[in-house]
Amino acid sequence: MKPSYRFYATLLDAFNDYLNSDAIWNKYWGFSENPPHDPEEFHEQQFKELIDRINRKPFDSEAADRGTAFNEVIDCMIENRKSDTVIVERVYSSEVDFYQDDVNAPDIDSMPQYKSKEIKGKLLGLNATLKNRTFFFPIALCREFADYFKGALTQQRVEAVLPTCFGDVLVYGLIDELMPTSVHDIKTTGRYSAFKFKNHFQHLVYPYALMQNGSDVRLFEYNITDFKETYTESYTFVPERDIPILTTHCEEFIRFLEDNRELITDRKIFGLE
Repeated sequence: MKPSYRFYATLLDAFNDYLNSDAIWNKYWGFSENPPHDPEEFHEQQFKELIDRINRKPFDSEAADRGTAFNEVIDCMIENRKSDTVIVERVYSSEVDFYQDDVNAPDIDSMPQYKSKEIKGKLLGLNATLKNRTFFFPIALCREFADYFKGALTQQRVEAVLPTCFGDVLVYGLIDELMPTSVHDIKTTGRYSAFKFKNHFQHLVYPYALMQNGSDVRLFEYNITDFKETYTESYTFVPERDIPILTTHCEEFIRFLEDNRELITDRKIFGLE
């Protein structure tokens, strides 16, 4: 029997953001003398963005592209392969770099070998190009992530049926890095604050799906970088506590979907093709 609804984990996050739009507005603009919008306008904006997300409306986001490119670079390093989706180029320091701040440096203009970029120095990082956007990732950061996930299974789709009072829901998503005893999701952010991902649902959906499929992996980590520092948020899945939380959230989302069914054009969320 087909499930009545299909929810991917980050869509549940988007619904949670909508439910908490007032708290989010207060966090970012509550003390501003000239906020870009009032709480009601922000709530409407969150509503529209959620409907667009449900309908899988394409959107353009440099921050999202940066995260996608970084994740692909790490996966390529883990699996020792080239990317089919991201153009990756090594960035080296050159001999010119070593002389730029040296008052005793030779006259570079008179030395053709320094004008060419063929002389390579230290590997500084990687340029990753996705959708005509190029992002620089320091090599030390890339190696830190790749070494941490050595031997991981990358981009593992998981799914499981979750019973609710409205019928069965298929919850699913992609695990970035699956280790023998832990589940990992790589996050990139412009600014990090402690427990930023505490109210997200990946650390409920993924362990639940694994457990329903016979893999009892309860430790979940968000591995986060702002491209200057790295951070880790760890959560342990407790079925007795977390399955009711996940179920309640899915039921609230179903109520929202049914109340706004006339706005929803992508029927997959209702278990339809």
